[in-house]
Amino acid sequence: MTNKRAFVTAHKAQYAASILCRLLEISRGWFYGFPASQPARDQRQANRDARDQALLPKIKTFFKASKKCCGSKRIHQDLLADSEVVSERRVARIMKEHKVSPLLRKRRKPITTDSNHKLKPSPNLLEQKFHSQTPNAVWLADITYIDTDEGWLYLAGVKDMATREIVGWAMEDHMRAELCCAALEMALGRRGPVPGLIHHSDRGGQYAGGDYRKLIKRRNSLNP
Repeated sequence: MTNKRAFVTAHKAQYAASILCRLLEISRGWFYGFPASQPARDQRQANRDARDQALLPKIKTFFKASKKCCGSKRIHQDLLADSEVVSERRVARIMKEHKVSPLLRKRRKPITTDSNHKLKPSPNLLEQKFHSQTPNAVWLADITYIDTDEGWLYLAGVKDMATREIVGWAMEDHMRAELCCAALEMALGRRGPVPGLIHHSDRGGQYAGGDYRKLIKRRNSLNP
């Protein structure tokens, strides 16, 4: 095989290398890839290793700044913001090879319904009968939470119990009353005021509080 390669190398200026390889029954991949390209492959590997070593200190710096909580996706974003052109896959590989991994911390799940307040909730008009056949007759509002690399995010939604559609929603890193108000504003903006609509929520302070009640009263289209 070595003699065949030498023959193709000696005559490829006169004849196409593909023709010579076919006549000698050798593959072009073997001819171009072995062994002459080995130094080039070694150089490319050396360049990759040097690039990894240059990135590693920055990765460790951003990782430490995150209190050892962030994974490769967030560290990758930090590197891009620092003008480093690098793929998230490469960052993940470097972190794995050097055992730079986020600490697994058990975080307490948040409580979205705090009924321990002195606010007076509205009467329960549904009495657990949530089914509805008519759109815009019954809306159900609630809050849930989503675990992310940056902490808890809170999602407030308003659901039409006839169509099962989320007609309004809002997401923030808190669950104050304005989160719920934003979700209701979206629902009203999309569906419009509907007289006689029953709006049902839990007994949480966000829904029983003054801001939410003022929004409902101002619209004057909902039964709170």
